[in-house]
Amino acid sequence: MSAALHQRGVAELGRALAEGECSSVELTQTLLARAAEHDRCGAFLATHAESALAQARAADALRARGLAGPLTGVPVAHKDIFVTDFDTSGLPSTAGSKMLEGYKSPFDATVVARLGAGEAAAPGSPASGGAGMVTLGKLNCDEFAMGSANENSAFGPARNPWDLARVPGGSSGGSAAAVAAGLVPAATGTDTGGSIRQPAAFCGVTGIKPTYGVCSRYGMIAFASSLDQAGPIARSAEDCALLLSAMSGFDARDSTSAQRPPQDYTAQMRAPRPGATPARPLQGLRIGLPREFFPAALAADVHAALRAALAELEGLGATLVDVSLPRTELSIPVYYIIAPAEASSNLGRFDGVKFGHRAARYDDLLDMYRKTRAEGFGAEVKRRIMIGTYVLSHGYYDAYYLQAQKLRRMIADDFQACFRDCDLIAGPVAPTVAWKLGEQGDDPVKAYLADIFTLPASLAGLPGMSVPAGFGEAGMPVGLQLIGNYFAEGALLQAAHAFQQATDFHARRPAAA
Repeated sequence: MSAALHQRGVAELGRALAEGECSSVELTQTLLARAAEHDRCGAFLATHAESALAQARAADALRARGLAGPLTGVPVAHKDIFVTDFDTSGLPSTAGSKMLEGYKSPFDATVVARLGAGEAAAPGSPASGGAGMVTLGKLNCDEFAMGSANENSAFGPARNPWDLARVPGGSSGGSAAAVAAGLVPAATGTDTGGSIRQPAAFCGVTGIKPTYGVCSRYGMIAFASSLDQAGPIARSAEDCALLLSAMSGFDARDSTSAQRPPQDYTAQMRAPRPGATPARPLQGLRIGLPREFFPAALAADVHAALRAALAELEGLGATLVDVSLPRTELSIPVYYIIAPAEASSNLGRFDGVKFGHRAARYDDLLDMYRKTRAEGFGAEVKRRIMIGTYVLSHGYYDAYYLQAQKLRRMIADDFQACFRDCDLIAGPVAPTVAWKLGEQGDDPVKAYLADIFTLPASLAGLPGMSVPAGFGEAGMPVGLQLIGNYFAEGALLQAAHAFQQATDFHARRPAAA
């Protein structure tokens, strides 16, 4: 008996649409109803049925003409850090902040356009073909993507569908929660310091942060420009490969976009390794285990799940190699200097003049600035703006920001030293499973420390992904982190896919799903 539509992944739904088992309109109606009736985890901030159904009808028409691709007609939802054209989608773009509450974007982010109907190459030019996915709505996130628990959203926290009393992770918590709860088969996310990998691990789904520059940042509301990167969150590595193939590629409107030809990550994922056999598909793959990723402070339940997952990878033909990333602990202070510094600059544009919130009463222009920003920004955003402004100020730039940038280069060099001895690096995503809502609300530093295993790859601009690898305390999911060298997304997806062919952790669902 086939699984219910909401329990299937992207690849499965693509096949169901191709075989005529259902139409995109029927699938979209099913998931819109589910989002309205079963979103107990606060994943969605907005849906727009009329726009979604219009996209679904267009997808069905393309299929009837024989023009459908593997993603045509499959629903997706976007983290509300990507702007969506209000006139065509009916969806606001808020970045989870009161500062942008009700903001109506006049254009789509490149990632949104490429997954959807397509994008215009230049003003007035015809749209280039997109993947034809149907946008269901916008998903909850920490305000301006600042947070590790999705508790910093101005519109209320998202919750973990495995336990509604726990956090889903952040800042892409709504994206991970929506996929885990069966509200949508896939979602977009962004990762600045772990914000795809950590929520994917906490919610038991698969997520990948590609190499910096692989996905365009055009239309992604900026937090830290040298770190922000888009990526997919879905049920499986196969699903992530399909979405990443559509999302990625050079974009002239993003000055940091990597100039590379289009990549078929599904083909790279399925390509056999030299000497591989069906029983040992990872034959010859060297996986490095940094000793700094397995400290005494790592929770016992997480450690046990990871060791079992690593043993499974060994059984699939991989060789485990001990390596070292000696500056792992320094990634926390380095990140929390560089990211707030960039945020303080990027968020300077939100002053009440051109768009977004403006204070109702003020005496003069300076008073309007002060009151607008005081009212519009939440506590965590204000904290990071203050830190960033401080480290960039005269007399402190050399002492803090410049030193952090030097250490960032050294952290990247540490990875290159490791990759001389291994092909991929493995370790935990987070030191513990998801914690209870409010548990770290009074101690932001404790939440910052939880990013210790995801920050190094972000600072180096390397690709990383989280793969469901078991369960820990109270039956909460544990994620295995895989990190590759630059532009090694195919190798990451290949290893993750082989692991998922041999295990079923990615296929397990919370009771609500």
